[in-house]
Amino acid sequence: MSVSFEDLCLSRELLDAVKDMGFEEPSPIQILAVPPLLAGRDALGQAQTGTGKTAAFGLPVLEKVIAGQGVQALVLCPTRELAIQVAEELNRLAARKRGVVILPIYGGQFIERQIRALDKGAQVVVGTPGRVMDHLRRGTLRPDGLTCLVLDEADEMLDMGFREDIEAILEQCPADCQRVLFSATMPAPILELAKRFLREPEMLSIARKMLTVPAIEQTYYEVRPYQKMDALCRVLDSQGFRKALVFCSTKRGVDEVCIHLQQRGYQADGLHGDLAQPQRDRVMQRFRAEGVDILVATDVAARGIDVDDVDAVINYDMPHDVEKYVHRIGRTGRAGRPGSAFTFVTLREHYKLRDIIRCTRAHIKQGRLPTLRDVDNIRTTRLLDEVRRTVEEGSLDRWLLLVEEFLAERFQEGGVTGRDMSAALLKLLMQRDFGKQDSADAPDVFAVEARRPAAAQEGGLSRGGQGAAGRRRERRNDAPMRALRLSVGHAHKVSPRELVGAIAGECGISSRHIGAIDIRKQFSVVEVAEELAEDVLAVFSRGVSICGVRVSAQPDEGGAEGHFPRKAGKFGPRRPRSGFYAKKTRGSAAGRREEEPSAGRDRPRS
Repeated sequence: MSVSFEDLCLSRELLDAVKDMGFEEPSPIQILAVPPLLAGRDALGQAQTGTGKTAAFGLPVLEKVIAGQGVQALVLCPTRELAIQVAEELNRLAARKRGVVILPIYGGQFIERQIRALDKGAQVVVGTPGRVMDHLRRGTLRPDGLTCLVLDEADEMLDMGFREDIEAILEQCPADCQRVLFSATMPAPILELAKRFLREPEMLSIARKMLTVPAIEQTYYEVRPYQKMDALCRVLDSQGFRKALVFCSTKRGVDEVCIHLQQRGYQADGLHGDLAQPQRDRVMQRFRAEGVDILVATDVAARGIDVDDVDAVINYDMPHDVEKYVHRIGRTGRAGRPGSAFTFVTLREHYKLRDIIRCTRAHIKQGRLPTLRDVDNIRTTRLLDEVRRTVEEGSLDRWLLLVEEFLAERFQEGGVTGRDMSAALLKLLMQRDFGKQDSADAPDVFAVEARRPAAAQEGGLSRGGQGAAGRRRERRNDAPMRALRLSVGHAHKVSPRELVGAIAGECGISSRHIGAIDIRKQFSVVEVAEELAEDVLAVFSRGVSICGVRVSAQPDEGGAEGHFPRKAGKFGPRRPRSGFYAKKTRGSAAGRREEEPSAGRDRPRS
């Protein structure tokens, strides 16, 4: 029997906020964690990023927070990026709860700005251990009013060397403060920390059972979040499904995907929990009667779908757990018919794919998305096949007469043959069905992936850190760089770390693909790996904000040599004017930390 958010005994404000975010039902870790955390018990949970653990501890924290009072909850995160992400998620959850302020504090940002924000008042603080310790030493953050302390990704914080800071923070918390610890793994140091500081903790762990999946062809594509819509259209165009079922995680995602598909000329409709029963019946009737070719749905809405001739299931968003994956792909390949399942996987979601393979023992192969030229050729081939079948069927006398009369009347002087006529008709049909653009010459958003070295295209999920995670750690020392000019500089109080964070976070690339940085008064010039430059420009063209400023990007006319002249020598490029390089990371735990500017304090003690 399914569990809804209403069953978790949350206030109306939080339920409305969850509904605004488009979620229909809680994830397994949320079902397991929310009740004991609402009861005030300490907890030790095992959950990875992407399982919904932020809401798992965020909803109970926000439920008990009282607006207008001092800091009542503290969330520790290992990195600046995660602290910002958690704070943004908590702000969305607290959107309907007036007077509640969530404040992120981290190294690399002026501490005076954070001190002023703390003086104005905040009820929930999300921070990195080093910067939290700075505020505790200064007395600008007082722990005596804390009622809840959350350690998010505790194993990562210990790997990064923050153990002393974490223990010092835990020791300063009030004795009756609720302590919650989430970790993706449970090594001995985590268990020791829990035994020392947690009081009879509730163990939160999702049991994984072995599942079997239908005997259907399963494929996954590695894409970036902003590429999903183009990837979906290419899969639909290249496969030519009669009926396809597309799964999204949220109601908002269903609406957005459905609108985009309709704008691109697909016969698509959406199905989610906000639709009234008569509306859902009409959508399903159209899907069964071939009035709709593509049905976009959430997991909750799809439970009532019983259609035997679904050609394929496409996981636009990865499911939260293995059971949902099995239920999704089970909608195709019914009644002895062949079926296919396609899944879009981002770099941060590969662990979910590994869980699915491990629990189901399914063979999920990595696919290559067809290029625009491939799609164009497939469309043409299908149309020519239809023409061939029509010729073989015969009964063309009436149409032959019309063609002969047309040629005689319109082209009396000759010069136009039946071959020309066939080519013109083929062109008209292709333009009618697929638009007038020449897709073979159009820009390809996946061109960057195709230009990457062959070694970076291989694998997927092999052992030893290869595949997506392994590729993120690779950095060729001789890789060509390209200079990009960003419309933000010293006048906007931007720092090199903020530039690196924005480019890496928004574009989904590693900081080791970012080279020298030169910050001027009104603009900055940043070196990016040549094979990723067009990708970065495409992301910035969609809108990226840095320090509250909407930033545009363009190739720098002066080139990299104009801003960063090379010197022959052991250490390669000369240091830029800003005195900052994105530190190349290594495979060790210490090497995974990026270099902090001197203003930051999020460094583990040596």
